[in-house]
Amino acid sequence: MAKIISGLEKPNKGQVLVDEIDTRNKKDFLEIRKKIGVVFQNPENQILFNNVFDDIAFTMKNLEIENYEEKIENSLKKLNMQEFLNSESYDLSMGQKQRVTIAGVVATNPKYIVLDEPTTMIDSEGKEEVYRLVKELNKQGYTIIYITNFIDEILMADKIVVIEDRKIINTFAKGDILNQIDFLKEHEIKIPYIVELVYELRNKGIDIEIENWDKKEILDKIVEVAK
Repeated sequence: MAKIISGLEKPNKGQVLVDEIDTRNKKDFLEIRKKIGVVFQNPENQILFNNVFDDIAFTMKNLEIENYEEKIENSLKKLNMQEFLNSESYDLSMGQKQRVTIAGVVATNPKYIVLDEPTTMIDSEGKEEVYRLVKELNKQGYTIIYITNFIDEILMADKIVVIEDRKIINTFAKGDILNQIDFLKEHEIKIPYIVELVYELRNKGIDIEIENWDKKEILDKIVEVAK
């Protein structure tokens, strides 16, 4: 799906449009790549050069982006990776490598960023850093398409799309997730722990209004109710 959205692969049938641009048209490939940045689950598959700066610069040169030196520095600052500008790429931890690949995408200033299971190969500390970055990038105006098999990660999204057998079988807003419990169970999709907690509390008559589905928010609400 990530490859089709970004124009790296063509759909076997039908159309995939990015701002009215048909991803099947080879002549529009460069334009699509400027609109969409993709980060895959294994950052090592996206690192081509030994040096962090050279690695990001390679993509920007291919996209014919001018003044890329300053843009690379700014993107690394956004991800708290500025001190690694001239570091050896392969000496970085897996989490740092993932941040470098995200910085490479941010440096091109795309309209959309596709993250394909970006936390699969990194530890818990690295996961939390990716979550922070995703939220921050979204606040900065980037549209994030986050593909995941980790059910708790869906709570970062505004809209959730469930795909089964290559078909979209449901789309719902995060705020409506409590009304989707039966659907999730029917399709044997694990329910996020904090969602299940709030659901069970409501079944016992303890109604907690949740806005962001943030763990701290929910704990604070429970403590408030328990007083």
